[in-house]
Amino acid sequence: MGVSVIEQARIQAQVLVPLIKVLQAELGEARANALVRKALGTHYRAQGKAFRRTRRENDLGQAMASAFATYAREDALDYQVVEQSADSYAIDVTRCRYAEFYQELGEPELGFLLVCSADFDMIEGFGSDVDLARSQTIMQGAPRCDFRYKRSSD
Repeated sequence: MGVSVIEQARIQAQVLVPLIKVLQAELGEARANALVRKALGTHYRAQGKAFRRTRRENDLGQAMASAFATYAREDALDYQVVEQSADSYAIDVTRCRYAEFYQELGEPELGFLLVCSADFDMIEGFGSDVDLARSQTIMQGAPRCDFRYKRSSD
């Protein structure tokens, strides 16, 4: 089994955090963050598309359960499944080692930019028939992250 997602995030942070800090100083925070989101968004949409292609199942709950198992490897996430069906998957993340890592770095806002923001790009790549709603994240100081995936009615 390859490098876990949490370990990938730690490795990427060694390069991306200093790079983003320089970009923010040179371009301003809003412009730098927009460029980072644009660049990484393309990458994460491609990952979402590839994930769906390899899963060949039409059961949204099973597909997202598999995805979260990948992101939770090495105790990266503690979460509770709230709902799982062929057309929905809802979980509450109650502990996030990604957030803990970025808190230790003193960079939770960059953690949100690099980790949490990717969730919406990934699901966009996964397909236009799936929507994600999330009202809060641990990375931004909330007690939990609430992920709500639903198959679109379109």
